[in-house]
Amino acid sequence: MTTDAFIPTVSVADRAKLEHSEALVASAVSHGWFPPRHTVEITGMRELDTNVMCMTIRDPYIAQHGRPAQFVDFFTHDPMRLMPRPFGIGEINGDEVSFIFAVVGEGTRQFAAMRAGDVIDVLGPLGRPFKTKEDANYVLVAGGLGVPPVIAAAQHIAGLEGSRSTAVFGYRKNHFADDIVARYADTVHSIDESEGNVITVLDRIEDELKASDLPPVILSCGPMPMMKAIATWAAKRDIPCQFSLEQRMGCGYGTCVLCTTDTVDGRLKVCADGPVFTREQLGWE
Repeated sequence: MTTDAFIPTVSVADRAKLEHSEALVASAVSHGWFPPRHTVEITGMRELDTNVMCMTIRDPYIAQHGRPAQFVDFFTHDPMRLMPRPFGIGEINGDEVSFIFAVVGEGTRQFAAMRAGDVIDVLGPLGRPFKTKEDANYVLVAGGLGVPPVIAAAQHIAGLEGSRSTAVFGYRKNHFADDIVARYADTVHSIDESEGNVITVLDRIEDELKASDLPPVILSCGPMPMMKAIATWAAKRDIPCQFSLEQRMGCGYGTCVLCTTDTVDGRLKVCADGPVFTREQLGWE
């Protein structure tokens, strides 16, 4: 059995929902309470690479309260698809927030088909962010579609006194996010599969990290094998690590218990207890 492709449209009802949601979010910003699922406007949609999209929305609450490694639930307009898709927060500019995602199924295909001026339902920001209070040289290591949380981290760290950031990005082929993170990181290193991987880069810059007057702290997001390899590399050098786990989620706020992960304290929920965990919490050595 086949069904017609879902094509998003902007209706009068959608516009009414948007106006109602804008008033609701404005009240949340003013009074400091967390807004429920609400409708926002898409202000931009562009393709960064094959099947890799950057979507920008306007939402004052998420822009004001979103932190690096937190995520936002996005809901399709398709009533047959009840579960949201969690996207990590990337750049924040004024009231606009950007998200980078891969088109991997029907839900993300529907998002990718949307354009500026369309509306979409969101819930967030959700999850626990990276901790960046200590003065450090934050080494932002990302692979593939793990780049949004570390882009957000680079932007946040750029506004801190006493810290700097070094971005290390690994790609399959095209270096689609280098120009974005370069707006904020002090140094950017990237590599693709034809040259090696992020461990190759970490080996190259190890002496540079040692020579810095700031202690290195690794913040990372990407495929699990990559992050485990980083944990092993860092453990040998006694470098602290924080990992933002990429896990399949259902609800995104701890109800469905779909996104559990093993830790030294037992199985924890990635969405509610994370997504950020330290190397010690995960038991990765």
